[in-house]
Amino acid sequence: MENQPKKAMTEEERAALATKLDKELDEFIANLPKRERNNEPPDENWLEEFDKHPFFMKKLPEPGEEMHPLYEGLQQLKYDPNENTPDELAISYKDDGNFNFKHKNYRMAIISYSEGLKVKCGNLEVEATLYNNRSACHFFLKNYRSCIRDCEWALKIKPEYRKAAARAATACLESRRYEDAVQFAEKLLEMKRDDEEALDVRSKALAFQKEAERDARKQKAVEKKRRKKESELLAEISKRNLIHEGGLTIDKLKPKFQELMEFPVDLVDGALFWPTVFVYPEYQFMDFVQEFNENTILMEQMKNVFEVNPEWDVAKQYSAQNLNVYYESKNKVFKVDTNKSLGEIIQSKDFVIRCGTLSFMFFPRGSKAETDFLDKY
Repeated sequence: MENQPKKAMTEEERAALATKLDKELDEFIANLPKRERNNEPPDENWLEEFDKHPFFMKKLPEPGEEMHPLYEGLQQLKYDPNENTPDELAISYKDDGNFNFKHKNYRMAIISYSEGLKVKCGNLEVEATLYNNRSACHFFLKNYRSCIRDCEWALKIKPEYRKAAARAATACLESRRYEDAVQFAEKLLEMKRDDEEALDVRSKALAFQKEAERDARKQKAVEKKRRKKESELLAEISKRNLIHEGGLTIDKLKPKFQELMEFPVDLVDGALFWPTVFVYPEYQFMDFVQEFNENTILMEQMKNVFEVNPEWDVAKQYSAQNLNVYYESKNKVFKVDTNKSLGEIIQSKDFVIRCGTLSFMFFPRGSKAETDFLDKY
């Protein structure tokens, strides 16, 4: 951190301050609790009392802690605008900031430097240093935008401020502002043609910039391809005259079931593959078919699903040939011809697709569960 020499106190000022401190110390000792000379153990709080006194405290009060009157008085004396010139106040705040920075208390240092800037002392060297030092705090906190802004202010005041330009270049590099990083590096090279730090930053920034531009082109191509595929998908669905609840958009085609979210309807070699739910109301259970080809016969898909008897089918009734299949639409229920392809089934004028997902209900043929279900309609 950069320091500026502070105006020395006069002999009269030193004598007055020493007298004040001596008086305060005498009063402090005189006011300590009196103890009788006996064998009683000393007051357990006496060490704590000494630790609170400015002459003996081992650490500065934390924000919000009660301050000893003498310490508070010293603070007021240090920052009293009636006792200090604006230049002295700014330097005092800068020194406090430097102390906190040295102990890596960057946020407290930022507060001190900011207070120093509020004084508006008019000393351009001090103000440039305050901005530069505050930028260093922001850099270590990874507040790169604030760091760059403070560096820019420091450079406005002091255009040849190498430290500010170097930190701004590095902060731009860290925040992927490669073009700005190159500009700050060029500014450094104007100050010193063979500046190794500037050459390194410029080289890295140009390489990263080239890589970023290449990635942007790739991303643009991917995005273009995605939009084209989405357009073709919507066109195919519309061509089949399929009915989708709420209208037909890509967002409304996104499945709501967790198991199907990664498998929205897809168009592959001219065929639609649908996320589909097989519902078994009797057992309150479901199967999820993530990619159901519209050209596949429903019965063939059922044979795959029920190739092995489900564990939950305690009555052993759920086999492909022993099931009736239904779909619900417009408060009505419709029986499905399982010998038809999925595409033929969903092209029915009564079939409504919801959230880009197909749904069918399965019952053992002639079962009580099927009868109870149909009685509701």
